Order: sequence, then structure tokens, then C-alpha cells
Amino acid sequence: MKISRMNLFAGDSKLVAFFDIQTEEGIIIKGFKLVNGANGLFVGAPSEKGKDDKYYDSVIIPKELKESLQTMAIEEYNKAKEGGAAQSEDSPF
Repeated sequence: MKISRMNLFAGDSKLVAFFDIQTEEGIIIKGFKLVNGANGLFVGAPSEKGKDDKYYDSVIIPKELKESLQTMAIEEYNKAKEGGAAQSEDSPF
């Protein structure tokens, strides 16, 4: 698994980046979020808005895989902040 694209966001938002992953089989999953929460950075799964206006994860990730993905995303984010290859945007919209 690898991060195939990461877009950073500047500003005061808790959302610091969107990113996509590519599995070893070549499947690309789009729409992961890197969020700056009360306990530091964490990964949010792609989600969709329900009829009740709440957001629901559209990809369910096992805990072990999510921890690995979180570590990978934070490392990529830190590299990108220091001048790496990620795209930077002013707004998540």
C-alpha cells in the first residue's frame, strides 16, 4: 500500500490534507483525510453524507491497517510540509 496523492491545506482548519491510497493490487481508494485533532494527527476514512445529514464511512479499515496507514500518512505529510512533492491548496473545497 502506498499514498498515491496528497493535497495539503493551509489555514486554521482542522483538516490538514486529503490523500488517496493505492493497494499492492493497484486499487486506488480516494478521499482519505488527515485531521489535526485534540490528540494529534489522525486519519479519517472516506465518507458520504446520509439522508440524516450525518457522515458515514464508506470504507471500513481494520485497526491494524488503519494504524499503518496513519503512520504512513503522517510521514508523507511531514515530508510534504518540508518541501516534498505533495500539492498544496488553500481550501479543501
